[in-house]
Amino acid sequence: MQKKYKLLLFSILFDAIGMLSFMVPFIGETFDVLWAPVSAFLIYKMYKGAEGKIGSIISFVEEAGIFGTDLLPTFTLTWIYKFILKKDKEEVKHLS
Repeated sequence: MQKKYKLLLFSILFDAIGMLSFMVPFIGETFDVLWAPVSAFLIYKMYKGAEGKIGSIISFVEEAGIFGTDLLPTFTLTWIYKFILKKDKEEVKHLS
């Protein structure tokens, strides 16, 4: 399996872990406080460069629940940006 698809599988898994807080009332908020720095570290290590840095900040803020954005699949959205959207932008640059 290609590395990018392994990243996708881990991204989906980590997003699912982050969303587990909605399954267990009251314990979920405590879990989010613990999961926020872990998720920020994981996304930073998984996606090198600017994507990892920006993704880790977004992941931390999202998982900490500061803006009520705990349902965003940050890991998967970062994968989509890195391997689909950014790739398309690079192809357009090469054509012009």
